Amino acid sequence: MRLVVTRPEADGERTARALRACGYDVLLAPLMRVEPITADLSGHWGAIVITSSNAPAAIADNPARVALVTRPVIAVGRRSAEAATRAGFADVSFAGGDVRDLVQMIVELHADAKAPLLYLTGEDRSADLIGELAVHGVAAEMRVVYRAVAAPFPPALIEALQAQAVDGVLHFSKRSAESYLAGARAAGLADAALAVQHFCLSAQVAGPLTAAGVARVAIAAQPNEAALIELLHQFQA
Repeated sequence: MRLVVTRPEADGERTARALRACGYDVLLAPLMRVEPITADLSGHWGAIVITSSNAPAAIADNPARVALVTRPVIAVGRRSAEAATRAGFADVSFAGGDVRDLVQMIVELHADAKAPLLYLTGEDRSADLIGELAVHGVAAEMRVVYRAVAAPFPPALIEALQAQAVDGVLHFSKRSAESYLAGARAAGLADAALAVQHFCLSAQVAGPLTAAGVARVAIAAQPNEAALIELLHQFQA
């Protein structure tokens, strides 16, 4: 099975390694690139909250970084926690991989925090984390520190679709699914690009594809990479 991974390059490389270790042939075709956004992160924070592995790297050049790396980090899952550790944060914990787990963990650990939590996020978000925490009486403030910018289909992906040499495409975000659709239209390959099997991290991620009339869409049982890879195994069995 030849699979296309459309994630931004750093995340895509990690996913590609995991897939190749399982015996899949992988074409890495990033359709998004991540750009940092300058933000005022000064203040006294009880902890740092992240829901993406892009957030820690996005603040590498921020003047407040030296102070921030001394604060505990609560990450949504293992991948984002590993990114925080690589970025120099020492006190890192992580939840089970989705926002509900993250909220529960934050409430258990920081419900009585004397300082607000700092949520580092991107321009596009799938949940109102600040609002959900407020319901539980946890004060938190959000700062947007990166954006995802769409990229066109790379030549290797165009050639593979033209040769009908793609068995499936993996989608990890709603934004990347939208970029795939736009890239397919721009390349004049809408029919070929939409006819292949699509594997999506969640129903929300699959939304743009189903709205566009794509028939072959499969959704992971849980919104994490391990569940998506298990979905691939089921199709290959």
